[in-house]
Amino acid sequence: MFETPPRGSTISTRYEEPNRVARAGSAVIRWLADLGISIAGTRSLHVRGRKTGKQRAVVINLLTVDGVDYLVSPRGNTQWARNVRAAGVVDVGPRWRRRSLAATEVDDAAKPDLLKRYLDRWYWQVKGYVAGLTPDSRADEFRAGAPSIPVFVLGPR
Repeated sequence: MFETPPRGSTISTRYEEPNRVARAGSAVIRWLADLGISIAGTRSLHVRGRKTGKQRAVVINLLTVDGVDYLVSPRGNTQWARNVRAAGVVDVGPRWRRRSLAATEVDDAAKPDLLKRYLDRWYWQVKGYVAGLTPDSRADEFRAGAPSIPVFVLGPR
C-alpha cells in the first residue's frame, strides 16, 4: 500500500535498524517505562500495527515543547513510525496511566526547531543514527535532514 505524505512532507525510506543488543536494551527500558519508571524521559508507546492490527509497543523519548508533546523517530521511517502514520492514534504512558492521543505528522518545514530541541536533550543517546545531525548542526543541515526523520505532534483524540 502506498502511503501519502502529509502536505509539505515527504516520506523517507531511511531506516537505521537497531542491532540485537539495542533491541534487547530497548525491551528492558520499555518494560521499565510500562511500570512507570522513566529513564531520561523515556515513555512507553503503544500503537496498532498497520498489517496485523495487533498492539505494538516501543520505548520513545517524549519531547515536550511549550506544553505540546512530540514523538521523534531518530532512526528514520521505523516500523513504529509507519504504524503511527497509519493509525493516527497512539497510547502513551505506563499501564495504569496510559493516555490515548491523536498523532499527526509534522510538516518538514516545522521540524528543524523540534529536531534541535530533541538533540539538545537526547543526542548522547541517539548520536549514531540521527541522519548525521548534532545539536550544533546548522539550520540548513536541520532542514536537509528533516525529511528523513518522522516527527508527530500529539493531541486529544
